[in-house]
Amino acid sequence: MRDIDWSALHAAAVEAAGKAYAPYSGFPVGAAALVDDGRLISGANIENAAYGVTLCAECSLVSELVMGGGGRLVAFACVNGAGERLMPCGRCRQLLSEHAAPGMLLDTVSGIRTMAQVLPDAFGPAELEDYASRESAARDEEDHG
Repeated sequence: MRDIDWSALHAAAVEAAGKAYAPYSGFPVGAAALVDDGRLISGANIENAAYGVTLCAECSLVSELVMGGGGRLVAFACVNGAGERLMPCGRCRQLLSEHAAPGMLLDTVSGIRTMAQVLPDAFGPAELEDYASRESAARDEEDHG
């Protein structure tokens, strides 16, 4: 794994928090990540009067990742409007896991952690592929058994 400039990643998250749209909660959040191709991407929470359709900073970041050409996340940081580290919620950990490079690192409130440490036994594409493979094998056995 490459050397990670955590201070630059943190600064990018702070800058992103400054662009948040949080008129309802008053709680701006910024996120930044290093992609396996060297890009630095960021996102901020974008609230909505219909609270359920609010986008979190992690959603914004993953949207930038996908729209910017894809890749895998290598390192991630998330902060509030004061620049203090935040831990992604469970939903966001799942979202990040979907796009994580093997061994992805997160700058958390309890130090640098791997994705596997913050979301053990994650459910993702590999589990879906395994399930589909088992279902296909079972159908083949029924057809030929």
